[in-house]
Amino acid sequence: MRQELLSLPKGLAEDVSRNLVMVARLIDEDPETAYAYSRIALRLASRVAAVREAAGFAAYANQKFSEALAEFRAARRMTGSVELWPVMADCERGMGRPEKALEMAGAPEVQKLDKASQVEMRLVAAGARRDMDQLDAAIVTLQSPELASNSVQPWTARLRYAYADALLAAGREGEAREWFAKTVESDKDGSTDASDRLAEMDGVEFVDALDDDDDEPVNGTAAGAAPELDAEDDEDDEDDEDDELASETAATDTVTDDVDDLDDEDDEDDDEDDAPHRPQD
Repeated sequence: MRQELLSLPKGLAEDVSRNLVMVARLIDEDPETAYAYSRIALRLASRVAAVREAAGFAAYANQKFSEALAEFRAARRMTGSVELWPVMADCERGMGRPEKALEMAGAPEVQKLDKASQVEMRLVAAGARRDMDQLDAAIVTLQSPELASNSVQPWTARLRYAYADALLAAGREGEAREWFAKTVESDKDGSTDASDRLAEMDGVEFVDALDDDDDEPVNGTAAGAAPELDAEDDEDDEDDEDDELASETAATDTVTDDVDDLDDEDDEDDDEDDAPHRPQD
């Protein structure tokens, strides 16, 4: 790529290089932003094969398969290389043309690929078979010396995973479990979720760490249960309510007694008023 950029003016080459670096840095974690950087690089230097290739991979990461295929074809025309053949075939799959992908898998270009790219082409072809609901054919497509080899290569985990997944889709669960286990053995960097798939087949359930924290004791009491302290508080609250009720009752009784006393006094006064007056001698 550096050699290709040397054909550009120095300032322009630096701008294009910075954008390509950002594409490479973000394409996995933030493909949309990587795509935006690739469009800038493409606008600055569309005649550079490395730029067209980077733009193709950024579009591919965003499932813009038609656009990606166009960029890959442009890069291939510029370089004459066949190394993009497998990903071009996968773009055909993404566009809903698995038959075209299978046609490319049988093309003479495949024989010019290195071992890693040939394995990638086999994975694409198996995926195309599955797109066409040809599960048995997909399984046969993946059966190869690379699959049977005990040596671990960069492609081993992905090849074994695809084979295990195809077996499971075909209902061959026992064999699928065996190959998921082999995938785990070869997947040192965790590029697949084979361990999760294997655990799922074995009926193992993983509990989220946050859920475990929710079950830890709080003040000596398991979460979800009423703490003893709260129970004591409730009792105290009930006692307070009883005391308040008693106080209110006592106050009411006092007021009632006062009213009765006033009524009695009024009655006495009325009796005195009603009593006959004796004339004075």
